[in-house]
This record gives sequence, structure tokens and C-alpha cells, in this order.
Amino acid sequence: MSHLYKPLRARARSAIAAMLKISVAVGLSVAAAGAQSEQSNRAPGAPNPDPRIGLKSGVYDAGQAAWNMTLMSATPPSAKFVGSTNSDLAFTGHFAIQGNYDGYQIWDISNPSKVTLKEAYFCPASQSDVSVYKNLLFVSGEGTSGRLDCGAEGVKDTVSAARLRGIRIFDIADMSAPKYVGNVQTCRGSHTHTLLVDPNDKANVYVYVSGSAGVRSPNELPGCVKAAPDQDPNSALFRIEVIKVPLAHPEKAAIVSSPRIFNNLVAPPTHGASAADVAELDAARAKGAFIVDVMGEQMVLPNNFADHMLDSLVKVRNGTGAATAADSATLRDALPGILAKMFGASPSNSKGPRPGPTQCHDITVYPAIGYAGGACEGYGFLLDIRDPAHPVRIDAVSDSNFSYWHSATFNNDGTKVLFSDEWGGGGQAKCRASDPRDWGADAIFTLADKKMHFQGYYKLPVAQTSLENCVAHNGSLIPIPGRDVMVQSWYQGGVSVFDWTDPKDAHEIAFFDRGPMDSTRMVTGGTWSAYWYNGAIVSSEIGRGLDVFELQPSQYLSQNEIDAAKTVQYDYLNVQGQPKIVWPASFALARAYVDQLERSNGLSADRISSVRSGLTSAESATGAQRRTALTKLATQLKGDASSSSDASKVNMLAGAVGRLAAAPR
Repeated sequence: MSHLYKPLRARARSAIAAMLKISVAVGLSVAAAGAQSEQSNRAPGAPNPDPRIGLKSGVYDAGQAAWNMTLMSATPPSAKFVGSTNSDLAFTGHFAIQGNYDGYQIWDISNPSKVTLKEAYFCPASQSDVSVYKNLLFVSGEGTSGRLDCGAEGVKDTVSAARLRGIRIFDIADMSAPKYVGNVQTCRGSHTHTLLVDPNDKANVYVYVSGSAGVRSPNELPGCVKAAPDQDPNSALFRIEVIKVPLAHPEKAAIVSSPRIFNNLVAPPTHGASAADVAELDAARAKGAFIVDVMGEQMVLPNNFADHMLDSLVKVRNGTGAATAADSATLRDALPGILAKMFGASPSNSKGPRPGPTQCHDITVYPAIGYAGGACEGYGFLLDIRDPAHPVRIDAVSDSNFSYWHSATFNNDGTKVLFSDEWGGGGQAKCRASDPRDWGADAIFTLADKKMHFQGYYKLPVAQTSLENCVAHNGSLIPIPGRDVMVQSWYQGGVSVFDWTDPKDAHEIAFFDRGPMDSTRMVTGGTWSAYWYNGAIVSSEIGRGLDVFELQPSQYLSQNEIDAAKTVQYDYLNVQGQPKIVWPASFALARAYVDQLERSNGLSADRISSVRSGLTSAESATGAQRRTALTKLATQLKGDASSSSDASKVNMLAGAVGRLAAAPR
């Protein structure tokens, strides 16, 4: 969830307490958006009418629609976490670790049809972004109410030695009894973090911290400076933090650098408010609603939050009954200061253009290629991470259609990168029929000469209702050989699987969706993240728990391709620490390439039939007979490549068959 919506509840507790001497939770609502072009990103032959339209609302009894994938299990949250927001996922062994604003849950997913709870660890601190390596679990804390002792009572004081804003470290060698072994405090907390395993450093791991909250007081954490860098070179703005964690002594983890990867950028162009945005804001203003400005974007403060704040004001003055006009005026006057304290005052330069972003939302590292993709508020970054403690920005792109660069995913060979736009902050309906197709979407770039080159967009190809928060969110590659296929969460837009092998023609090939959480009002929910892990798609459902899905074969994806994907098995997975996918030698892999060549007409029908027959015959043979048959087939296929319209795929097939021939039996 977003830079705008998610952190606000936690940040506002201390901000409002400081400004108004009250304690209250608050969230912001983004106004509606404008006109949408004709729908695209649909695969030929997709269901029409789309079964996602008109689904019944409900929490655990909502209507469901699925295409080319099935729901294997839907596990509700454990008792400690009912009603609290589920966040991101990390995986180790046969466990899924699910972050939650109140801590984290460890699920045993060895039987994806019957998920069981291993441990529910209560330790509040929004948003509890998680990552794992060996026996260590890392958890983000950004909200001002998080406590070092994991207590539920929060932190009421503006400055407190009890507060945790940064990274918690747990030893989970015993999954049923995690041990809190240390923490690293940061000036802006940790909204998200990224675990970097350097292939050249076996003794340490590195954590890149993205903190988007306001800078904390130096009286609470010495060295924290909120002035702009041109006023104080030690500013906590315009930088990320790099933590080095000694694996043998994680309690000694510490910040080793604070790279200023945002230098020399100016504020990017934006699309501003649509006609519908303006109309809704004007209507709300006419009704006396509270309109607030967050990082240059006007938003409506929802009535329920405004009511909480007004009620608190009444209590502060020892009043009774309803809030008065004077209370409303007090709140209007205080809101700019409250928000400035939550987010930090934006540095400005009166002699030039506004500066660019001061922080990233998320960073995806891909150590195998030495690059990282930084989704950094108003920009997408390409970073050189070969020196893990000192990442360097080598390219930056902006897009006026993008509101907030949220996350990044590379394709497996590192020739493309996809960024998501979390327009509206994750708490609003941005997939309605009236919303632009290129707002709140994914943008796909090719990589060449250390530069990113825009190719196209992907957005969920079906409209959602005005009661469903929906926008691009977290996803991962599915290890389909020879193709770029991704699964992605869209909050209450559900789960979408799409092919972006052709970056100019990304299209959906499978989906799962539920109806709205509520039929009368917006209730934030839906899938936060959906990731492929060891043969299944696992989704963190914000309010409903944990979902596990299985892909089904279709005209877009064969059973052989799915079987080949299932041969890729990870010991652990942090999606933001993207691993290089390597497929073991298997007949499923070879047959997957054959299916793709049939789909692309890369070989004649007769040749496809002959290759399939040869693979079947070789699979039934043993020893030298198998090796001879496969070696002969691989040689023939290398010869086929020269006359094929899909020579690269034929060579992939020949390589897969050759590896099978060399594989021990």
C-alpha cells in the first residue's frame, strides 16, 4: 500500500498528539479520477462478458470469478490479527511469512490446499514489510506508535526512548519461537526494505531501507536532520540507508552508508487532477468537507476520520456533545501542520525548480546482473549495485502519466524492467471505467546501454466498482521458460497474470477476483501481494488472510510450461531481492519450448510432431540409448534453427535437449 494511505494511520497518532495534544488515527482519501480510453491488455479469446463484473460483495462470502487459475485455499487470519492489515510476504522452506501492521504470521504452506499456522508474532509497527535469509527475519517499522518491546500500548510521547522506527531483526531458527535479536533505528523509519545478498560477501547481508515518513527529532535519535542538504549536508532527506548485517552477529547490524541517489533531480511532470477529480473536490468542499494537500495533491479527508479528530478536540477542551464550528476551524488551521509533521516539510528552492523525490518507495535488487530498480516516488531509477554498500544511480526516468512509482520487476535476462504506479495511494478506486488506462498502471522499459527505454503500459483490463480500492501493486515473475510472465496484485481488483514478453503488447492470460468487501461503502481490502513460490501463487489478502492459487493450462499457457515452472524450487524468496531463474534439465522444459514453437509457428506441424515423438521415445529409454537419442535430436534441432522464424526459441529447445542428454541418470 502507499506512500499516502498506508502510513497515515500510524503517523497521525503522534503527529496529531504533538499538534493538538490528542491521540487519533487518521487516513486520507484520494478524489475520483478522470476519463478512460478504450480497454486494452485483453488477450484474444478472453471471457466476454467478463465474469469479474457484478460480483457479490462480502468479506468471506464475496462472489468469486476465476479464469485459467483456481483457488486452492483461502485461510483467514489468526485470532491475534483479525481486523488488522496484512501486508507483504517472504518465503523460506515450506513457510510463507506474512507481514501485518500488528506483527507477522508464519504459515506452513507445504500442503497448499490446507495451510496451517506455525506462529503468530504480535509486534505492532506499520507496515511490517518482511524479508528472510537463512535463520534471520527482517521486519520494517515506520509508524510512530511502534515500540522496541513490541507492546500494544503504543508511544504517546513526541520524543521517546521506547519508539522503534527502522528494522527489527529476529532469529527464526525455531519457527515456533522467534527471538528478537536486534534492531537498527533510522531517521525516517522503514516503510519498505530490500535484502541484498552479495554473491561476493558470504559473511554479511545488506538491507536497503526506504523510509518515507517525516524526519524524527534528533532528541530521539541523535544525528537526524530535517533541513535540506543545501542547508545541512547531514540531512536525512534525499538519501536511503544501507545496513550491513553480520550473519554471525546480527545484533551488530548497523548503517554503513547513506547514499544520496536523488541528487540533481527536479520534480517530474505530473498529470494533475482530472475533470472528475476537480468536480469531486468542489462538491466535497461545498459540503464543508476537509480538503488537505499531501505532497502537492489535494485530497478529501473522509468523514469518519474527520469525526474522530473533531471528537478528540472536544475532549481536549473538556467539552461535551457535538463539535462546534470553532472546533472545525481549529482543525482546518491545524491540518497543514499535522501533515507537514507527518511527511516532513518539502525542501524548496525559491531560485529554481522544485527538487525531485527525497525517498524511494521500494527497491528491487537483481544481484546476478548488478542492477537494481528503484521505484522512487516521482521517478524510476536504474541503480548499479555491484558495490552493495554504495549503490549508484545510472539512469532515471519520469512519466507524466505516473503518480507514484511504487515497485519494480526485472525480466529474467535483465533486458527489461517493469515499474508499477500506485496512483491514489492504494486506498482508492482507480480501476473504474472512467479512469485513464495509463494512470495507475505498469510501465515497461527495455534496458540498453545502461538506459531505460519506454515501451508500453499494462493495466488490469476490466473495470472495478467505485467501492473497490484498485491500482497496480506487488507481483513477481512466474518461471515460465522462454517468456516473461508475471502475477500481480491489484488490491480489490484481484490477481492478474499477464504476459509481457512483447513489451509493447502486454496482455492478461489468467485472473482471480472477488466482489467488494462492502456493498455500501469503501472498505480497504484485496490482495496486497501475489507471488509465485515453488509451484503455487501465494497472495496476502489485506483483510481476508492468505490465498493460494494454482495455474491451469489454457491456450495461452500449456501444462508443460506450468510443469517446467514447477521445477524451479527456491530455498527462500524475497521478491525484492530478485533471484536469477535457472531451470533444471527436464523433459517438461523441452516440451514447454516445443509448445511455444507450435504457438508461434516457429517449426512446421510435421516437425513439431516429430520432435514430440522423439522426446517421448527418449524418455522411455535408459542409459546410453537415451543419451544417444537426445544427442541426435539436439543436433537436428540446431540445424532447424537456421530456417526457423523463431530461431532463438529453437536454439533454447536444442540447448534444453542437449542438457537432458548430459544429465546423469
